[in-house]
Amino acid sequence: MAPSAAQRVVIENCAIATVDAGDTEYASGYLVLAGNRIEAVGAGKAPEGLENVARRIDGRGHLATPGLVNTHHHFYQWITRGLATDHNLFDWLVALYPIWARIDERMTYAAAQGSLAMMARGGVTTAMDHHYVYPRGSGDLSGSIIRAAAEMGVRFTLARGSMDRGEQDGGLPPDFAVETLQGALRATEETVEQYHDASFDAMTQIAVAPCSPFSVSTELLREAAELARRLGVRLHTHGSETVEEEKFCHELFGMGPTDYFESTGWLGEDVWMAHCVHMNDSDIQAFARTKTGVAHCPSSNARLAAGIARVPDMLKAGVPVGLGVDGTASNESGELHTELRNALLINRLGAHREAALNARQALRLGTYGGAQVLGRAAQIGSLEPGKLADVVLWKMDTLAHASITDPVTALVFGAPAPVTASFVNGRQIVADGRLLTADEDAIAVGTREEARRLARIAAQD
Repeated sequence: MAPSAAQRVVIENCAIATVDAGDTEYASGYLVLAGNRIEAVGAGKAPEGLENVARRIDGRGHLATPGLVNTHHHFYQWITRGLATDHNLFDWLVALYPIWARIDERMTYAAAQGSLAMMARGGVTTAMDHHYVYPRGSGDLSGSIIRAAAEMGVRFTLARGSMDRGEQDGGLPPDFAVETLQGALRATEETVEQYHDASFDAMTQIAVAPCSPFSVSTELLREAAELARRLGVRLHTHGSETVEEEKFCHELFGMGPTDYFESTGWLGEDVWMAHCVHMNDSDIQAFARTKTGVAHCPSSNARLAAGIARVPDMLKAGVPVGLGVDGTASNESGELHTELRNALLINRLGAHREAALNARQALRLGTYGGAQVLGRAAQIGSLEPGKLADVVLWKMDTLAHASITDPVTALVFGAPAPVTASFVNGRQIVADGRLLTADEDAIAVGTREEARRLARIAAQD
């Protein structure tokens, strides 16, 4: 808990959705942040006589929620947005891998800045990046991404990805952009040892994350799982994203993706997978039995025509599910708060129709569900005393939302709500919709320059 001498921030007069186990809500309540912890939350006014109050915020007309938690992304794609817009996943990968194979440290840093800035100003307090493209001679890509996150002030998980199945081995990525089996394992272990923080209030954590069955050997999958468990970190990959992946796994391995992952040690409560669109009942039960998590990316799945994940069935079975932006080459908006709405709407196009998801389930996916998937539900994802002070204050009294009585419904069903304040670890990083930790205009210029530089380099090949 925060020490009694910690400086306090008091937020009052706002609606509060705690997203705790009982979905406790207050029509008008308060939050007390002490240092980097939530000290108190409740109805009515904050207690009298609080010491060391550095600031009081009148939250009238606002909704306070836990900070949003992004569970799947590819930051580097920020500088290849708007390309191959009418392609399915396979054709999209074939079109873009030759470009991605030319990224370098400067590009990766700028792209991470753009991705992080867009998410942070839209209520994300915990981000993750699944980075798996490490072209030879490209510099310290992992370090540049971690540096960008630290400067932005967001809580961050880098899923250190890898690929060892290039074109010459029947994979999709160019051989120039893949690593050797031992090289990938060694670099991943070094990244964990250098950057992973296992403490309660960690700002940076590392996961082990070979890319996908299309680009990774069975040996890399198996040895990566062993490495992660030896080091005590989580595992992440893409799974069951398309019907083509299902066919690929049956042809190459004689089984579907879920059975293949289980055969390589890739189901378990320390694992989460992106997409999981094409899952049958047996697959869902396997995920539920092993507590394997899912990063649901509705906009990207729609953009690439991958299909509709069976999120209601996963939740009913007990599968941990969070939300993901996915790479911004397949979700050009780059925002997570729009995924609350898209998850709800797209899942209602599925078999469960209007009963698929409601507003509070969507908010839970984007907060507590994400914390579960990242293995941090004890620290973040809900507004409860003792948890870390990752809090967002959404402005709900403007034209866009004021006539919707229920603020959670307004947040999920309505237009993207402005963020008046966002706190990460007790530090405010957004005020009135603008970043306090970075120059958004400078980032926009930098990302445009790096996108053009990458396009010029790729065009020379």
